[in-house]
Amino acid sequence: MAPMDPHSYADGESPLTSRVALILYLDFATCSLHGSALLTLSAPHSGPLSLDTRSLTIHSAIDPTSLSPIPFSVSQPDPVLGSRLSLSLPAETPLSSILISFSTSSSSALHFLSSPFPYAYTQCHSIHARSLFPCHDTPAARLRFTALLNIPSSLSAVMAARHHARRHPIPSEGGLSCPDSLWCAPGRIVEHFIMDQPIPPYLFAFAVGHIVSRDIGPRTRVYAGPDVVDEAAREFAGTEEMIRAGEKLYGPYGWERFDLLVLPMSFPYAGMENPRMVFLTPTVIKGDPAGAHVVAHELAHSWTGNLITNKTNEDFWLNEGFTTYAERRIVEVVQGEERAALSMGRGWRELNRTVERFRDNMEFTKLKPCMQGIDPDDVYSQIPYEKGFQFLWRIERQVGRPVFDEFTKKYISTFKFQSIDTETFIDFLKANVPGIENQIDLRLWVEGIGIPPDAMEPVSAVYNKIKTLASEFKYGQMSGDDEVVQWNGQEWQLYLENLSSNIDPSQALALDARYRLSESRDWEVKVAFLELAISAGCKEYFAEAERLLKQVGRMRYLRLLYTALAKCSNEGKMLAHRIYAEARNCYHPIAQGVVESILSKHA
Repeated sequence: MAPMDPHSYADGESPLTSRVALILYLDFATCSLHGSALLTLSAPHSGPLSLDTRSLTIHSAIDPTSLSPIPFSVSQPDPVLGSRLSLSLPAETPLSSILISFSTSSSSALHFLSSPFPYAYTQCHSIHARSLFPCHDTPAARLRFTALLNIPSSLSAVMAARHHARRHPIPSEGGLSCPDSLWCAPGRIVEHFIMDQPIPPYLFAFAVGHIVSRDIGPRTRVYAGPDVVDEAAREFAGTEEMIRAGEKLYGPYGWERFDLLVLPMSFPYAGMENPRMVFLTPTVIKGDPAGAHVVAHELAHSWTGNLITNKTNEDFWLNEGFTTYAERRIVEVVQGEERAALSMGRGWRELNRTVERFRDNMEFTKLKPCMQGIDPDDVYSQIPYEKGFQFLWRIERQVGRPVFDEFTKKYISTFKFQSIDTETFIDFLKANVPGIENQIDLRLWVEGIGIPPDAMEPVSAVYNKIKTLASEFKYGQMSGDDEVVQWNGQEWQLYLENLSSNIDPSQALALDARYRLSESRDWEVKVAFLELAISAGCKEYFAEAERLLKQVGRMRYLRLLYTALAKCSNEGKMLAHRIYAEARNCYHPIAQGVVESILSKHA
């Protein structure tokens, strides 16, 4: 049976899961998870059925109606896919549901923290839901779910789902996963959640900790730790304005709530678009307009990514290219054309930088690369985001914004709550924009490597001025205070990213002496400067890089600074290894894998 997704054991001949009822017991003392999953298939099935797992111990599989055991086996783990859970469903009576009990203490999705207070959170993108519960871990599968989370009563849980109740545990509801002695032990509480809309497994998300909240709009509440929540509420106070801007562009917001959770510093991404509750790193709290761009991006996913989802990770640009385009349209409405142009300028720089990163394997500069045998985390990049944005912007320039806006609305309404591939999008484009294939080389954009010749660098007075100042700095001319006095983090990021990577160490030191960039409260600015300075050979910033890498787990920062240290000198390489050995447990398991890959590459 041929797999339907290069990153899943699911095949096209068996029905996919459509519902799951989860019972989960979080053991903070042992950093382990005990659970059961009642999986409901989209159609009754008999014979073999394959599910995805990773680092799960499967204790039992039964028919929930007859309680008869279902024969199963677990394969040896594949380094990318994890293990196949093979079930043999009875031939004489096709089953619609299966009850599986399991446990894990090494989930690649789940991160337990003990300091400064107990906390646990998940990050399932892109193929890590299988390490939380057995499932068809492919974005082609969309499922509804309920979840009971048994946690310490001193903590609270939030989830990308509707909160139904917080109550005392009930005897026997732990079922096969957890005996009553644990489930109903003193000091435990149950949080009950329901997700009524079908989502792909990578959007399954929860967090547990000392979490408080503030309302900031009619459908938005900010959740965070007590020390962060007020600052976060101020930072994201304009969220409702962005939601309304998104609705004018793309139709009604379809998820009821748009809540925001600010997680601990170890969270590996800037943000994660989990429906109903976006997860955010504290590093996006900046006190200037740039921080809102991350929220705009995750909001845009509510239409492109969550409503319409890429069918496989080979089609990832359908999520991120569309969302990057939609984010900038929302930013343009709320903050103005110049802010959107600066974002586009940073994106153009990132696109060129990413193409250079993959110069030895240009397959991953395609919009639709071949991903067979490739871990998505290993090749995660800005190509789906920025080349995808450029493709859509190219179509907009060809047909005009009003026509493209109508096309986009029709695209969203046609495919909402579906998972589609690139070919489906191209067919829909050609059917609704007749002759577009004669005006734009669609095949070159989708299948070609690198940056197509009809991609375009943005044009903006502010953007062009920043590029000019960066160019002048290369030749020893420092920008005047009057030229940078109005700059926010976004301008400084663009300026630093346009400086040559081979500037002289004295130039880096002079730049910091004047503007104190290494002390910036804006994490993007600080990291951009530290990467530049360390790449220039400034050992003076090793200590600051170490402090940052021991404080923050955002993968973008880890990737930039560990790479800069590993490449700059033997001393830097040794420092990178020592920092990682000391900071490893503070990083999410996905981030650990990224850093280990960098250090191995530069061994």
